Amino acid sequence: MIPDRHLLIFFLDGVGLGGPDPETNPFLHASLPNLGDLLGDSWYLRPEIPGQEGRIVTRRASLVPTDAIMNIPGRPQSATGQATILTGKNVPLLVGEHYGPKPNQAVAKVIQDGNLFQEVIAAGGSAALITPYPQGYFNAINSGKRLLSSVPLAATSAGLPLMTADDLRAGRAVSPGFTGQGWHEYLGYTDIPILSLVEAGQQIANVARYYEFSFFEHWPSDRSGHRGSLEQAIQHLEMIDQVLGGLFDAWDEANDLLIITSDHGNIEEKNHRQHSRNPVPTILFGRDHARLIDEIHDLSDIGTVVRSFLGLMDPS
Repeated sequence: MIPDRHLLIFFLDGVGLGGPDPETNPFLHASLPNLGDLLGDSWYLRPEIPGQEGRIVTRRASLVPTDAIMNIPGRPQSATGQATILTGKNVPLLVGEHYGPKPNQAVAKVIQDGNLFQEVIAAGGSAALITPYPQGYFNAINSGKRLLSSVPLAATSAGLPLMTADDLRAGRAVSPGFTGQGWHEYLGYTDIPILSLVEAGQQIANVARYYEFSFFEHWPSDRSGHRGSLEQAIQHLEMIDQVLGGLFDAWDEANDLLIITSDHGNIEEKNHRQHSRNPVPTILFGRDHARLIDEIHDLSDIGTVVRSFLGLMDPS
């Protein structure tokens, strides 16, 4: 049975709101017509005036610069940032530091003690992590050579199976790289369907319709921040915009809510290879976006929005 309401988190790893320097910020060069049409000019720049929130509210969507530091020294990291998004708790504060990329024992315990996947399932709803993993990933996890990152750990702690190559073939999942081309070139799955970028966005929307709560994880954006040139980062952002164009077109914005967010900054500052302390963009697209955006100040507030939209009890 297809649920009556749907909320999708479209997670972009390592994407922040940067400064106005065209030599370091690829957003200033990238052609992003879909996000630009949605949010207006210069939506990708961090607020430069102290105390200015930098919120944008349009007819179809809202954006708020979102604090990923949360009063903890150092640079935000993936494990604690992703765990904060998925638990609605300030995980760096609970464990005493920003930590990553994979969860340590303290971060893993916070995730396993309660997260949004678990809450949706406990309330009788349906949930899924809709990005798949190749067999080599499962082999490495089972052998102990690899640890689950925060997102798949949250899903499996709710008793949910991780998507596989079979799910990708059947159209029940969408590749983290969007098109499936990487599964052909690097993983040897030559029977995986190849999608255009627009088709990938449409497919994400189609898969999300089968769940009350779903999570799509695009991790290559963080890799593009750590590696490669400014020009490659520009191309990566333009690829994301094309996918989002397909997703926006296929999304039922009158009834459903799409949340686009990140765990920390990175790709917006190409003058170094580290995570940044910039705020990250949280974009709400669809039903109740203008009301719900007022709930968001830091990454822990994304859980509040999910619970409010889906009618979940706050576990605290």
